[in-house]
Amino acid sequence: MAALKELVGKRKKVPGIIESLIEEYKQRHTGLDIVELEGKYVMQVKPEYADRVRSVAPKELPSPILRTLSMIAYHQPLLQSDLVEKRGNATYDHVRELEERGLIKRTPEGRSQILTTTHGFAEYFGLKSSEPDFVKQKIIEMVSHDSQVGLDKWLGVKKPIGVTRGYMSLMFLLGIEDFKVVEPYNPTQSDIERMNTLGKLVIAKGYGEKAAEYFNGEIIEIQAVTFDDLLNTIDQLSNLGKKDKVNAAVESIRKLKEQYLSQAMGVSARVKPGTDMVSRLITDMKLNVSAHGLLVAPDYGLSSEGVDVSKDADILVPTHRNAPDNIVERVCQRYEAILNGIAKKDFKV
Repeated sequence: MAALKELVGKRKKVPGIIESLIEEYKQRHTGLDIVELEGKYVMQVKPEYADRVRSVAPKELPSPILRTLSMIAYHQPLLQSDLVEKRGNATYDHVRELEERGLIKRTPEGRSQILTTTHGFAEYFGLKSSEPDFVKQKIIEMVSHDSQVGLDKWLGVKKPIGVTRGYMSLMFLLGIEDFKVVEPYNPTQSDIERMNTLGKLVIAKGYGEKAAEYFNGEIIEIQAVTFDDLLNTIDQLSNLGKKDKVNAAVESIRKLKEQYLSQAMGVSARVKPGTDMVSRLITDMKLNVSAHGLLVAPDYGLSSEGVDVSKDADILVPTHRNAPDNIVERVCQRYEAILNGIAKKDFKV
């Protein structure tokens, strides 16, 4: 404002002239407008036209430097040493260039420096404010506009993981802390909106295609019927958990598997699986299968032919509806149900 007053020489009239220009540009219905930015005035492309001209606008900032700037904008006030740890030694050159361009400023803080964005940053991106909270929200919008998973790449921010209640104990087992319990199988609109704040969705195998209709992030389909399922699932999620907890979980589950398979080796009775799920358990336990053996079925549900086999079953295997919340205990319970059921029938060939 002071600079404008000095240039036109009519200091008292400058505010009125500016307001007239702002209103005039609004009435013109063109692609430009004039906005006030913390005591300064900027002529810029209107936000609704920004995407249309983005491709012809000069790309002054190389992608690596823009990524560094995005992280500063999101995490500010940010220690330079923390930024270097995330982005590497090239960050020093990035920070130097960004400061020279007037997009960030550095303030001494112990042996490091605090990094924040400036008014110049807001002007560069056509923002109406340079307040950190406002900048943070806008930088998220700009990055997310290009890619749903852009936050991980550009801002160093990992969105929470969505998981069903049945798999919640798995998160604790692997030391995965940043997760939310969701309902992905029959979601309401509010469920869908909540899930789209997540980065990944852990869901039962076979439901991924349905979930993809309303969830734009990464979908991880898992199984937990047998011990091998558990081990495969842990392998799928290992990069999200804590290494020591993941290793401990793998070791514990392998020991449990050996324990139950050892018990199954002494069983001579013949069994008949009623469903595919039960068949996988029986195959894993290496039990003798016969069309005339003890019928083993889940405690609810239908066979692949659509027949309710549970009512005529000799042995019932608990499914997730009637099983413990702890996922490892749930798998153990299935093996125990089969072994105990055979023992109770005292069936011998």
